[in-house]
Amino acid sequence: MIADALFAPFFDFEFMRRGLAGCLALALGATPVGVFLLLRRMSLMGDAMAHAILPGAALGYLAFGLSLGAMTVGGIIAGLVVALAAGLVARSSILKEDASLAAFYLLSIATGVMIVSLRGRNLDLLHVLFGSVLALDDNSLLLISAISTLTLFALALLYRPLVIECFDAAFLRSVSGTSPVAHYGFLVLVVLNLVSGFHALGTLMAVGIMILPAAAARLWVRRLPSMLGLAIVIALASGIGGLLASFHADVPAGPAIILAAGAVYLLSLALAPGGMLGARLDRRPHLES
Repeated sequence: MIADALFAPFFDFEFMRRGLAGCLALALGATPVGVFLLLRRMSLMGDAMAHAILPGAALGYLAFGLSLGAMTVGGIIAGLVVALAAGLVARSSILKEDASLAAFYLLSIATGVMIVSLRGRNLDLLHVLFGSVLALDDNSLLLISAISTLTLFALALLYRPLVIECFDAAFLRSVSGTSPVAHYGFLVLVVLNLVSGFHALGTLMAVGIMILPAAAARLWVRRLPSMLGLAIVIALASGIGGLLASFHADVPAGPAIILAAGAVYLLSLALAPGGMLGARLDRRPHLES
């Protein structure tokens, strides 16, 4: 009975297999980017940029309807524009980058919802905001898989400067000319993976599959390669758990996936060595002479 409940939905229904493939691609591409966002203390920036893609996707929707290509290109352009504009405001005014990002984030989500509402129905607005992981078609899966593949290759090329920049950005700028390449290349990867997650989980929860598994993994391990691997496993397990919960309990798949990742995070927060209870249990007595 338990085996049937776990495996039968994926064997019997194509939409479940498509959802699983989408979750696997997001786990391999978006979650490692989330680990670097976490280590760079840019988690809230990721959330702001997730909302920043909404106006571009909405403009693509307004012009071409629910067109994958138009919404993708619009989302990428909007995300990059907001990221660069926030950096420009931070450098040319007294506002810090977090304040400028918050301002652009609020403007973006309001503009996007307004644009979708001008033409669409409530169903279309829900599709943009919350995604449709169980309705991924071939083109959507190919797009998500292509972005994940590009992300893995880019992270392999930028791995060393990204690691150094996470812990000492000033040192990287002083010894290497790759600092701007690593910084702006990473921002491009963030936008690409948010657009990828947008098609499956919507703009409101795309960042969840990036940050929650990364935060949970950070509580268990200290070494970066182990953190990346564990975060991917947690993201994939959360995807599987969310899809099964959606199938058996008839609840929306996107929120179920993020709630599954959130449950792992809360459990890790309580029990992991870096968590609240685990850190106290793992305390070692000081040696005394």
